[in-house]
Amino acid sequence: MRRPSVMALMMICCLVLTVTPANAAVVPGVTYRGEGTFYGATGVGNCSYDATSDTGIAALNHTDYGNSAMCGAYLRVTGPLGEVTVKIVDRCPECAQGDVDLSQAAFAKIANPVAGRVPISWRLLSPDVSGPVSYRYKEGSSQWWCGIQVRNHRNPVAKLEVRAASGWMALPRLEYNYFVSQSGAGCGADIRITDIYGQTLTDTGIAIRERVDQPGKAQFAKR
Repeated sequence: MRRPSVMALMMICCLVLTVTPANAAVVPGVTYRGEGTFYGATGVGNCSYDATSDTGIAALNHTDYGNSAMCGAYLRVTGPLGEVTVKIVDRCPECAQGDVDLSQAAFAKIANPVAGRVPISWRLLSPDVSGPVSYRYKEGSSQWWCGIQVRNHRNPVAKLEVRAASGWMALPRLEYNYFVSQSGAGCGADIRITDIYGQTLTDTGIAIRERVDQPGKAQFAKR
């Protein structure tokens, strides 16, 4: 079998390094472009949030949603008539990459609803948020299995860890926006979260209480 040349190996290496994963997180400081639409948003959706009277909400296309990495993120969306800030609460599986499906009220701030579909641009925000982050244990959580959700976070959450017997253990994040411990390791223990900027918050005393929002001690710094 013929061995590849050094030049061929270098070309392969470069190709691997420049490939962008399909589920890459939205990058701060980058302006994205796509189409804006609207739907009957209530706040309920793939992010597993509660219904809300807040109309500044939206669903993000499947690719940029990034397996729920953008749940709770704030976007500044610009359309033909102006700008609006929205919080991501849902996933739009049929939307193309770059598209945002807004609540009807949010869409009306950037375009005439009669248009139905308009070109937009958007970028990630690190806005003013009242109070600290909070945590919610999913229904069915116990010392043998648990799902933990982070709420009221200024910046997107990149990682959640729990303090297990062997030390800090990162939990996998599922598409419905819960970090899950399948074995129960770390359930009810200390929690450490990291945002996309590398900032960390550590909280203790967050008990296993199903469907109850428990406040942490601090909020991520504005970026």
